[in-house]
Amino acid sequence: CYKKEERHVRANDRDYNERFSYADNHIKTAKYNVFTFLPINLFEQFQRFANAYFLVLLILQLIPEISSLSWFTTIVPLVLVLAITAVKDATDDYFRHKSDQQVNTRLQNEKWMNVRVGDIIKLENNQFVADLLLLSSSEPYGLCYIETAELDGETNLKVRQALTVTSDLGDDVAKLADFNGEVICEPPNNKLDKFTGTLFWKDNKYPLDNEKMLLRGCVLRNTEWCFGLVIFAGLQTKLMQNCGRTKFKRTSIDKLMNTLVLWIFGFLICMGIILAIGNTIWEQKVGSNFWEYLQWKELTISAVFSGFLTFWSYVIILNTVVPISLYVSVEVLRLGHSYFINWDRRMYYSRKATPAEARTTTLNEELGQVEFIFSDKTGTLTQNIMVFNKCSINGKTYGDVYDEFGHKVDITEKTPCVDFSFNPLMDRKFRFHDSSLVEAIKLEEPLVQEFFRLLALCHTIMPEERNEGELVYQAQSPDEGALVTAARNFGFVFRSRTPETITLYEMGQAVTYQLLAILDFNNVRKRMSVIVRNPKGQLKLYSKGADTILFDRLDPSNEELMFTTSEHLNEFAGEGLRTLALAYKDLDEDVFDEWMKKLLFASTALENREEKLGALYEEIEQGMMLLGATAIEDKLQEGVPETIACLTLANIKIWVLTGDKLETAMNIGYSCNMLRDDMNEVFIISGHTMVETELYSSDSVFEETIIAEYALIINGHSLAHALEADLEQILVDVACLCKTVICCRVTPLQKALVVELIKRHKRAVTLAIGDGANDVSMIKTAHIGVGISGQEGMQAVLASDYSFAQFRYLQRLLLVHGRWSYHRMCNFLCYFFYKNFAFTLVHFWYGFLCGFSAQTVYDQWFITLFNIVYTSLPVLAMGLFDQDVNEQYSLRYPNLYRPGQLNQLFNKRKFFTCTLQGVCTSFILFFIPYGAFMSAVRDDGAHISDQQAFAVTIATSLVIVVSAQIGLDTNYWTAVNHFFIWGSLAVYFAILFAMHSDGIFTIFPNQFPFIGTARNSLNQKIVWLVILLTTVVCIMPMVAVRFIKADLYPTHTDKNFRRVRRTSSRRSAYAFAHQQGYGELITSGKNMKIPTASTSTYPLSSPARGNSVVKNSVVSGTTDAAETNSTGFRRESDQNQEVTVEDLEAR
Repeated sequence: CYKKEERHVRANDRDYNERFSYADNHIKTAKYNVFTFLPINLFEQFQRFANAYFLVLLILQLIPEISSLSWFTTIVPLVLVLAITAVKDATDDYFRHKSDQQVNTRLQNEKWMNVRVGDIIKLENNQFVADLLLLSSSEPYGLCYIETAELDGETNLKVRQALTVTSDLGDDVAKLADFNGEVICEPPNNKLDKFTGTLFWKDNKYPLDNEKMLLRGCVLRNTEWCFGLVIFAGLQTKLMQNCGRTKFKRTSIDKLMNTLVLWIFGFLICMGIILAIGNTIWEQKVGSNFWEYLQWKELTISAVFSGFLTFWSYVIILNTVVPISLYVSVEVLRLGHSYFINWDRRMYYSRKATPAEARTTTLNEELGQVEFIFSDKTGTLTQNIMVFNKCSINGKTYGDVYDEFGHKVDITEKTPCVDFSFNPLMDRKFRFHDSSLVEAIKLEEPLVQEFFRLLALCHTIMPEERNEGELVYQAQSPDEGALVTAARNFGFVFRSRTPETITLYEMGQAVTYQLLAILDFNNVRKRMSVIVRNPKGQLKLYSKGADTILFDRLDPSNEELMFTTSEHLNEFAGEGLRTLALAYKDLDEDVFDEWMKKLLFASTALENREEKLGALYEEIEQGMMLLGATAIEDKLQEGVPETIACLTLANIKIWVLTGDKLETAMNIGYSCNMLRDDMNEVFIISGHTMVETELYSSDSVFEETIIAEYALIINGHSLAHALEADLEQILVDVACLCKTVICCRVTPLQKALVVELIKRHKRAVTLAIGDGANDVSMIKTAHIGVGISGQEGMQAVLASDYSFAQFRYLQRLLLVHGRWSYHRMCNFLCYFFYKNFAFTLVHFWYGFLCGFSAQTVYDQWFITLFNIVYTSLPVLAMGLFDQDVNEQYSLRYPNLYRPGQLNQLFNKRKFFTCTLQGVCTSFILFFIPYGAFMSAVRDDGAHISDQQAFAVTIATSLVIVVSAQIGLDTNYWTAVNHFFIWGSLAVYFAILFAMHSDGIFTIFPNQFPFIGTARNSLNQKIVWLVILLTTVVCIMPMVAVRFIKADLYPTHTDKNFRRVRRTSSRRSAYAFAHQQGYGELITSGKNMKIPTASTSTYPLSSPARGNSVVKNSVVSGTTDAAETNSTGFRRESDQNQEVTVEDLEAR
């Protein structure tokens, strides 16, 4: 009896493994085949409301009693829409078939799809198959190197190692064929970084973890061959388990469109009911008078039943008010907007040859409506290229440069670097300026040497020596690479590793350490340790990690050193540096042996293995001795402060969510201009309990004027409490009153929870941007996810909707592409609904004058071609190319972005406005020709008011009116717009005359019976005068309304351009723009520095920012110090502070 949560795999025993019905290795990602494509694709398409609705209409049109339109008026647009969608789906599936075929026929000796669970297979360099347990390899100690770019986007090599007992099998086929070990492990799951299992072989059991697995998707590198046991195959591999459906994101316009289409359908039903009632009444009161004329002896059907049939007839005739082509047109526009983003050369990062990429086509217009941006810090605002900058060793700091008078000197590119020529294995790119650290190394100070020895040993880096002395480190994180490179230059060179040893070159001497255990880093532990035995036989534990974590595990004798090091850490963090604390411990042999027995037992446990290992790690990492701390610099990306300033002017709130220390986050905030010295208040929330956090809700910030500027900085502990149900509304209210919000020491889950909080309470469009795996959760949670293709792999990019290489491109993505997309989509929708209502409601008015008989005004072919030929291209051209202002003005005036945030350009009110315009246009289109033709005659005196001439006049007027209207709606004319508008008019007249010609009547006499109607109508002056009058009456009111509205209710664009025009005035811009000055302050003498003035200091302030977080620090008389309460909450005020001349000059 086997547990369902366990998987049993026996090597080289297919009969045994087939009992469990494990998936084979055949991969199928395609949805269709030749036989199933048509039925499945049509089934999927008819699940859309619009398609299903028109299918029902088509069926109704086949019933002669209710249909006055031929079936082709509906089937032509329906088939066109279905065909376009089907071609797109078929193309996508064709590429999936090709990919499946390539995968399933891979490998030389055996096809990929024939591989089964339990098989032992040989992989060669650059190959991968399924999820394998590594058994042996061509490298010593059963090592092999893999690249996991397809799994996590990281291109650096990683190492995997076989068990010692299986690595001895080598490439001996006979031994491998006799291998009969059984693996009991976890069931299939999507956790790429975790594997739990045990190998049972020869009456022994061996623990298995992720370091012994080769997953499908990783590629064998720098390894000639390896053998592996297939554990998971096909759809059960971890890669395929991660290929679940991504959460479907829909824009607010999408949701509104669906609502409006339902409203339009309801409006159609109402019109049908009105006309059906009219038919019933007409039949009762008027229709009976025609019985004798129709030679009816009795009424064949009742008036009520006639009304019932008329209802369905009008549902068919008025069906074009529900826009079948709307969704296809919208997708075409979105696709075009996506290509514009991909083709934007100003978002192309030439250093890495990385273009911007729209990874989805469904969210473009929402880029023009963003109100909140949630940004990671490291690698997003900063470069994530780490440089070892400073360190603290045994209470002494290194890294600063001083002049001969003992004053600190700013380090520039001209500052001389330390000479590392004593070290032949140095990295020539490494730069350090404090020579005292090299002197301490040369003097063989024990703690300094132990410091760099720890950096050289405590890591998971793989070295690659391409030539003699040319070392390349394959690091899993830039921080780790920077620390090991620093140790290398200071004489402790990490040279090579095996599963059991690490070899260093210490000041030129080769020293090999026995590696006994690696206590790896994770998000909970926030530290990493190694246990080694040095050549003298001493056991050492070396650990590095977050200072808040490591300090809790130090020996009590370190209290004084810990206090000094904490001050240094605060100083480093205040300068925006990333910090780590370092500690070590001497281990007793007996204690270690006992601990190793516990570790072996825990590592083979199938249940709660991670928890048991964590408890053991915690046990041995106690009572450590502090060595010091490191400080690594991560510089801001180019253009970050300018981008943030510009987006802030667009009324976009930017929140930074980072795992860094509070001081580091604050300093980055100042560097980015998110925090400024002239802010009214900077609130810092650093409580650790629910009570402490709850006190903040009573703050007087709600009573302050909304004009003031605040900043809120909150740590992870406080955030955890603030996100609880009782306080989350208060958190939202306080945070949204603040100009800047920075959340520090937060976990990836907390990042996602903050985004979800704003989505739920503010109903605003959110955008999350990040570059690492820890940002994936918030990227997927936000309405729009943006990935930075940076130093931390491609996981964020793979989970994102848009990606590019630099944070500064976000400004262009939102203010140019996003704003244009929103503007174009809204104009397109307004015009589309207007056009359809103007076209369709002519039938409604005609119904009152034709006895509600469900006859059409237009020719059937005109009804068929109006939306798909005569008016489709001009509106698409406007939707693709229109610009109210060019890109330079979009960036120069960020407040032009505001209408999208307020949803001003397309909403329910706009919809009613444009549909009302369409209704009025249809009324004018019908009744002006109707009134004119009541008494009109031809040039020869003959009567002109036949039904077909009437139809041609209205149809021609309609095409001209909607073409003129789109001309008015177009702000930016291109050659394409001209070609499509004038071309559509030309095509209309060409088809019109062709359908009424003698030739086509000869070929299709039943379909085109009205010979010469077009030429006989349009050669009359009266007809053209009616068309002209109708066009003028339809268009001129809109021109007048827009002219008056632009003057009385100007848009944001109008206001800005008026301001631009005014700035050209010859009047003094200084006199009109200058604010009240500081004349009275200067003459009073109060601003002058007084030698006896005291400087106020704030306990937890940033050293880099002077003595306070809000830096107006010179105070005379009483000092308005920061108020600090027991909760850890600080309120810093700039009241009662004097302003110096230097401050005035700075302002």
